Amino acid sequence: MLTAQQHRVAADALAAAERTRIPIERLTVTHPEIDMVDAYEIQLLQIRDRLAEGRVVRGHKVGLSSKAMQRMMSVHEPDYGHLLDDMFVFENSDVDAAQFLVPRVEVEVAFVLKQPLPAPGCTAADVLRATDFVCPAIEIIDSRFRGWQIQICDTIADNASSARVVLGGRPTRLDQIDPRLIGVVLRLNGEVVGTGASGAVLGNPVTAVAWLANKVHAFGVTLEPGNVILPGSCTRAFDVAAGTTARAEFDQLGHVTVRFV
Repeated sequence: MLTAQQHRVAADALAAAERTRIPIERLTVTHPEIDMVDAYEIQLLQIRDRLAEGRVVRGHKVGLSSKAMQRMMSVHEPDYGHLLDDMFVFENSDVDAAQFLVPRVEVEVAFVLKQPLPAPGCTAADVLRATDFVCPAIEIIDSRFRGWQIQICDTIADNASSARVVLGGRPTRLDQIDPRLIGVVLRLNGEVVGTGASGAVLGNPVTAVAWLANKVHAFGVTLEPGNVILPGSCTRAFDVAAGTTARAEFDQLGHVTVRFV
C-alpha cells in the first residue's frame, strides 16, 4: 500500500490535471505497488477537498459494469465514483468541450432514490423498493491520465473518470417497465454509432445499484434519498469534441441530448 503522503500527492496531481487540462502519467506506472484501497483513498481525498470548497454529493456512479466497457478498458470488475452538484448539466445544453481533456459519452439508465439503500446486504428487492423513478442519461467521462491508457486503480483514483451528467426530463417508474430490457441507440451528429440494452449492465442495472450500495458501505458512504445513481453504460464509450451533438434514444424512457461547443 501507498503512504498517506503518497495518497495526498496523487490526489493533488489529479486535481491539478483536471484544473489545467494537462494530463499526468498514470499512477500504475509511477506507483506500481498501488492497490484498489489506495485508489479509493485517493479518490476520497479529492472528494473531501471538493466538499470543503462547498460542493455537494448528489449521487454516485458505477463504472465498467458492462462487458463492453470492461473489454474497452481491459478490466474485469466494476468501480465507483461520486457525482457532485457541479457535474450536472441540463439536457439540450451547450457544453464547452475545452473544459475536458479527452471527453467521451456513455448512455445510462439513471436511478433516482426516494429511500436510502440498506447496506451491507443490499438486494435487488431493496433497490426496487427504494427507487423513485428512472430516466435517460448521458454521462460525459474524461481521464486525467495521458491517452486513456489506464488500469482499474487509475480510473478509481480519478473518481471513476467522472466529468458531467446529463439527465433526460422524462421520469418513469420501475413498475411500468422491465429494467433489464431497455434498448438504447446513441447518435452522434445524427449518425447511429452505438446500440445496446440495459441488460448489458451486470445483466440488470438494478443489480449494479445494489452492488454499489454494498461497495460504498465499506468506505462509510450511504446512498440517500434524492441521490442519482448511474449504474453503468449500455454501450461502450464514444469520443466527442466541439461540434458534436450526442443524442441517446431509450426504448420506454424517451431521449436526452447534449451539444459540445
